[in-house]
Amino acid sequence: MSDQPAEAERKPPPWLRTAALTIAGLFILIAIIGLVSRALASQKLSQWTAAQAVPTVSVINPAADGAAQALTLPGDVQANYNAVIHARVSGYLRKWYDDIGTRVKSGQVLADIDTPELDQQLDQAKANLNTAVANQKLAQITAKRWTDLLTRDAVSRQEADEKTGDLEAKNAAVQAAQAEVNRIQALESFKHIVAPFDGVVTARTTDIGALIAAGEPNDPGLFTVADVRRVRIYVRVPQSYVAQITQGQVASLTLPEYPDRTFQATVTSTDGAISAQSGTLLVELQADNAAGLLKPGDYAQVRFSVPAQAGQVRLPASALMFRETGMMIATVGPDDRVMLKHVKIGQDQGAFVNLSAGVNPTDRVIDNPPDSIADHELVRLAASGKAG
Repeated sequence: MSDQPAEAERKPPPWLRTAALTIAGLFILIAIIGLVSRALASQKLSQWTAAQAVPTVSVINPAADGAAQALTLPGDVQANYNAVIHARVSGYLRKWYDDIGTRVKSGQVLADIDTPELDQQLDQAKANLNTAVANQKLAQITAKRWTDLLTRDAVSRQEADEKTGDLEAKNAAVQAAQAEVNRIQALESFKHIVAPFDGVVTARTTDIGALIAAGEPNDPGLFTVADVRRVRIYVRVPQSYVAQITQGQVASLTLPEYPDRTFQATVTSTDGAISAQSGTLLVELQADNAAGLLKPGDYAQVRFSVPAQAGQVRLPASALMFRETGMMIATVGPDDRVMLKHVKIGQDQGAFVNLSAGVNPTDRVIDNPPDSIADHELVRLAASGKAG
C-alpha cells in the first residue's frame, strides 16, 4: 500500500497531455499554411514570369494612299545659255572692259587683243593679192593680143591657147590671194572679244598684258558669259516615278539661301533614257529668273506632286523587316498571334513607303517589330493607330 501513492505521484496530469497535443497540432497547422502559401507564391511568380515573356507591341492600320504625294529630289540649277569665250587669235591682251557681274549685250566688246604677227600676215597677204592682180592684168592683155593674132593666122592655135590658159591660171591666183586676205581679215575681227548673247559675265580669267595662245588644249578661256534671265534645273528621277513626270508639269523649288521662299519651274524635256548606273531619268525644268535670284550652280530641292497609284497602302518605313526571304511586315491576327507577310514596295518616300502587295488596309501591322519576333508568336497589344 505504500507503493501506490508513489505511482500516482509520477503519473502526469491529464491537462498536460491535452496541452501537448494542442501545441503539436498548432505546429502542424502552421507548417501546412506555410507550404500552401509558398506554393501559391510560386504559382503567382510563374504566371507573372510567363506574362512578362509575352512581348508588348504597338500596332498601326495601313492608310489607303489615294491622295497626291510629294516627291522631293535634289536639282542642279544652270544658266539657260552658258558660254566660255576663247580667243581665236594669239597675241597679248591689250585691254578688258567688263568684269564679273557685269550685264552685257550681244556683240558688246569685252576685251581687245594685240596681234602684231597677224597684222604682218595681213599686210603680206594684201601684197600677194596685188602681185596676183598685176599678173592677171598682164595675162589678160597678152591673151587678148594672141587671140587677135590668131584671127589673122599670125600665130598658131596652140600658142593662143597657152596664153588663154595662162590668163585662167592668173585669175585663179587672184581668187586664192583674195581668199587668203579675207581669211586673215576674218581672224583680225577676232581681235575684239565680244559677248555672244545678252547675259552676265560670270568669270574673267585674263588680265592686261597676258599672253594669249589660241588653240591651247588647256586654255581656260578669257571670259564666261551666262544668260540667267531663265534657268534650267536638272533632276534625276527614280525609275519608279518616271511615268508620273510629264512635260508641262509644274514643280516648286526651294534653295538654302531663300529658306522661306519657293519658286515655280516647269518640266520641259527629259533625256529619254534610264541611266544604267543610277536607274534614274534625267529631267530638265525651266524657271523664269527675271529677278536674278536663281544663280547658275545653285543646289535646289525640287518638289513634284505626283498622283498615288491605285491599290497601294501607306506604312512607315519602321514597320518593315529585312529578312533573308525578302521584305516583310509583322501583323497581329485575331488570336493576338503574329503573322509574318511578304510585301512589295511600290514607292519609297524615305520615312514612309507605299506597298503595292502583301498588305490590306484592315491589317493590324506591328510598328518597330523586334528583330526576334517569330511567326505565330503570342503578343500583347499596347495601342493602335493609322499610318501616316
